[in-house]
Amino acid sequence: MTQSKVLLSTTSVYPEASTSAFEVAASLGYDGIELMVGVDGLSTDIGSIEKMASYHSMPVLSVHAPTLLVTQGTWGTDAWGKLRRSGEAVQQLGGDTVVLHPPFRWQREYGAGFVEGVKRLNAEANGAVKYCVENMFPWRTPAGSMQTYLPGWDPTPYDYDYLTLDLSHASTSRRQSMDFVHAWGDRLANVHFTDGRGSFKDEHLLPGEGDQNAWEVLAEIARSGYTGHVVLEVSTRRARSRHEREDLLGGALERIRATLAKAQAA
Repeated sequence: MTQSKVLLSTTSVYPEASTSAFEVAASLGYDGIELMVGVDGLSTDIGSIEKMASYHSMPVLSVHAPTLLVTQGTWGTDAWGKLRRSGEAVQQLGGDTVVLHPPFRWQREYGAGFVEGVKRLNAEANGAVKYCVENMFPWRTPAGSMQTYLPGWDPTPYDYDYLTLDLSHASTSRRQSMDFVHAWGDRLANVHFTDGRGSFKDEHLLPGEGDQNAWEVLAEIARSGYTGHVVLEVSTRRARSRHEREDLLGGALERIRATLAKAQAA
């Protein structure tokens, strides 16, 4: 049985830059990288990223499109143009997955045609690239919650072909990732493996540090025959040095691989 490839998100080494993610991933033996476009200047230069991936023998298998609030100006302001460019970038880099967030409520025109537009992108890609919509969460404040995304933060009821499960986002939305796994079935195509404690801050804790039963979720998707990428997307800002950061990310990698192997052998 094919086992999922384990990727390191370039955000997992923050506040170090994207260059550090390639160095750390290569040193620890990850299978590849998920590139967050817009996190720094280098991440937007696909030619330079391609050279770095080749230098470190560390392929970029997934690209996170610049659809975050803080990357709204990256690669222009045309939302569909950003997604198409992300698809072209991941193919140039030899990968197969594009992660995207749903539109914000103020992007009314984009939001109105989002479900159908993503479906068209996947049809045009014909399996070469999977455009995977990520579960988000209501924005919470002391005054209450705001429904910030169109058509909604929970992708479950919409006709998306492929979905990305983010365990920290599930926690922030006060939902359980296991419920999403069971509801989505074969639509689950990418996993941001992380955790959270239900805070409105979207914590991106290391797996097992929060309320998502992360290791049970990973075992469940492995038993189900899932072969998509497992992306470690966590905050390591607590690390006081590169060595300490590598210890955190290396320990997580070892346990991910062991959990996948044990679940598939059962």
